[in-house]
Amino acid sequence: MPDRLSIALDDTFATSARVYQDPSAEDSGATLILAHGAGAGQTSPFMVSFAEGLSARGLRVVTFNFAYSEQGRRAPDRAPKLEACYRVVTESVRADTPERALFIGGKSMGGRIATQMAAAPGSDDAAGIGAVPVSGVVALGYPLHPPGRPEKLRDAHLPRISAPVLIVQGARDPFGTETELRPVLARMQQATLHLIEGGDHSLSIRRKSAPPKDVIYSGVMETVRGWVGQVVE
Repeated sequence: MPDRLSIALDDTFATSARVYQDPSAEDSGATLILAHGAGAGQTSPFMVSFAEGLSARGLRVVTFNFAYSEQGRRAPDRAPKLEACYRVVTESVRADTPERALFIGGKSMGGRIATQMAAAPGSDDAAGIGAVPVSGVVALGYPLHPPGRPEKLRDAHLPRISAPVLIVQGARDPFGTETELRPVLARMQQATLHLIEGGDHSLSIRRKSAPPKDVIYSGVMETVRGWVGQVVE
């Protein structure tokens, strides 16, 4: 069972977090903060599955709820509020275990917010808040654009990320296909794309001959663990 934490976001409100660390696994020396997507909180099957699976592979994994999810609201907050929440969680985790390499990431929206936090400020950043220093970023299903609206790209900040970035993407993801992602990654400083052939936004493959979802997810977890190991080394 994960350890449960309460992280104060301000003087009046705290959000919940969970820490997954398998004592039987060989410790990687790295922590990965994994943020949930827009439609489900940290207790969704996807989030729990990845937190437990990555923990079993030696990563210390921290999940948390964005404020809107903690409050039981369905509509996500705007990006600045999501980033502010993620920053507080990141600072809390870093202060708790300063000796560990720190990675941030998430599923869909959570991964996008992580990339925004890791990006150096640019002319389009009104607040001018500096980038969060991390060892790397992991995005599971990057939402490059809303489905059916490829002109609404969420890529302007990506080339400003100096840390290594791993994007795991379904080849048939309506939020961004391989063809759409490749030119974006080519402009990034240290980007790696792990493609799930036939995969959708949840990294699942919807055909009768496809491997079971747990097999696909296990392969993704191995990829994440191997990539983190290479970065830490």
